[in-house]
Amino acid sequence: MKRVLATLTIAGLLSAGLTACVSPGRGDQSRATGDRIACPVAVDESFTGTVRLGYQDIPNGDLVVKDAGVLETCLPKAKITWSKFASGATVIQAFGANSLDLGLLGSAAAARAVSAPLNIAMKAVWVHDVIGTAESLAVKDPAITTVAGLRGKRIAVPFASTSHYSLLAALSAAGIERGVNLVNLQPDAIAAAWRGGDIDAAFIWEPSLSELLKNGHVVTSAAETAETGKPTYDLEGARADFVSANPRFLEVWTAAQNWAVNLINNSPDTAATRISAQLGVPVTDIRKQLGEYGYLDAATQAGPAYLGKQLGADLKSSADFLLSQGEIQGPATPEAYAAAVYGDAAKKVSAK
Repeated sequence: MKRVLATLTIAGLLSAGLTACVSPGRGDQSRATGDRIACPVAVDESFTGTVRLGYQDIPNGDLVVKDAGVLETCLPKAKITWSKFASGATVIQAFGANSLDLGLLGSAAAARAVSAPLNIAMKAVWVHDVIGTAESLAVKDPAITTVAGLRGKRIAVPFASTSHYSLLAALSAAGIERGVNLVNLQPDAIAAAWRGGDIDAAFIWEPSLSELLKNGHVVTSAAETAETGKPTYDLEGARADFVSANPRFLEVWTAAQNWAVNLINNSPDTAATRISAQLGVPVTDIRKQLGEYGYLDAATQAGPAYLGKQLGADLKSSADFLLSQGEIQGPATPEAYAAAVYGDAAKKVSAK
């Protein structure tokens, strides 16, 4: 596989500066309603530490929690800082630099982080969403209707992301993994390259995907690659030392996320309004995008299909595939991937 432009090397992943990929989150005044909701669990005034949270512009419960100020309400004496990240690759970078405590990243990025040579001590503490058609391979030429038709074309994707993983799976299934030019670009840059005619296709997520589909079409999606045994998720990762030192914070954080998931599933218009305030995207578009993911409550996540057991096996499977594509140097042991999943907080929240 030929790779053009600046590829994300392992060394650069850990050593590059964070200035270009992290920006402050919106403040309290950006909340959709202007009011904070009541804390879904008992308010905890005993936690007085600083927590550095990383989020991405992905329509899920993390943006609902941010918009509603739930953590600030539940932990009034804590110092909560939010920073925006472009992709899971930059979250891994921040974990490696010890500049982030928790952050949203895809399952492929999590598998990469736990694998050699990074071997980052991190835990997956929550499944923000199960990715479906929200991550898709958009193509500009209307004559190209299959993945195989992209032979020789330039395809953009953020490296070390779930979209990268799904794209590799789709190219491998079509037998053209060595017959395309992969371009490593972040979501905003993909939209610009698309408009400028510099790329022929892109595997990317919402809301950038909708921008590309204004004059493009989908030939495959993460939902289809999942059916072939390559599922992808948006996860919340956390540094392992932070998890062991702050179980109470994680329980409150998980309760806030569980509240947001229930809002998405039971009152999607209200949730979409809050997400719209954070993304600057019309509520009607957010409502459509919410249907392209699956959102799981704490009780479901605590079971064996996710944080209870299967997620560790899925991370190992992702790592094995990344190894076959030359994306990592070597996988960790199955036990290491199982240990990289932390389900205690979800179990406690679901029991209440």
